[in-house]
Amino acid sequence: RDSGWIQIFSENAQEAYDNTIIAVRIAEHPDILLPVMVTMDGFIISHTMERVEVLDDDVVKNFIGEYNPKYKLLDVKNPVTVGPLDLQDYYFEHKRAQAEAMENAYKLIKEIDEEYYKISGRRYSYVEPYEIDDADIILISLGSTAGTIKDVVDELRLKGLKVGGLKIRVYRPFPRDEIKEFLSNASVVGVMDRAIAFGSPCGPVCLDVKASLQGTSLSNLPIVNYIYGLGGRDITPKDIIKIFNELEKVRISGEVPNLPRYVGVRGEENYIEQKAKLKIKN
Repeated sequence: RDSGWIQIFSENAQEAYDNTIIAVRIAEHPDILLPVMVTMDGFIISHTMERVEVLDDDVVKNFIGEYNPKYKLLDVKNPVTVGPLDLQDYYFEHKRAQAEAMENAYKLIKEIDEEYYKISGRRYSYVEPYEIDDADIILISLGSTAGTIKDVVDELRLKGLKVGGLKIRVYRPFPRDEIKEFLSNASVVGVMDRAIAFGSPCGPVCLDVKASLQGTSLSNLPIVNYIYGLGGRDITPKDIIKIFNELEKVRISGEVPNLPRYVGVRGEENYIEQKAKLKIKN
């Protein structure tokens, strides 16, 4: 998360392919020059069969272009040192430069995505909203889980629930402005984290969402964090339905859990039930 690498998350095999091509353009942009990590959920995407549309090699080569580095490793007349060690005399300045490059990336990724749309017909952005225009409840996710959420949203909307999904595609730099825009009309928000930030009030994505809303008119928006899928454990439509139903109860009652909810942990329901009984007893 804090490596200084740009991070792009893929919902499916098509996005993993497209993001990889886009990533090269981002990484080699002269105002960015940062490593780019393209992610996909192992086994869930990597070991399933899915139709993918590919571009001709020449189209991809023209889109990426020829890279002309400012400093060449084998220029004996103008030697440079390249290595993994950055000593204390200039470490701080280099980290500051990385932060500036990340801010540049936040401005430039949108332009590169738009250029890719022109050659592929597939348009990408920092975040992808799904049925949120009139949604009271919005569930935020990364990666393949977003596809499951879309199916559940369609199902629940047929039953009259105003729910929607918000997929974060670019996680670093974090799309803070887009998050604020798309959550502006929500009554309650769920944030799904496939990771634990040990000792923190919530998971990594939830922390970033809350930080983005801090100091705005949305700072008091009820947000519930869900930890799920560690070790590649499945998240099912049934699990997502249960999450939306819990968020509906939060919307009605206004009571927001202080700590993350754990989804899919064996014995979790019994654990919560026993805690509740102990609280009543005490």
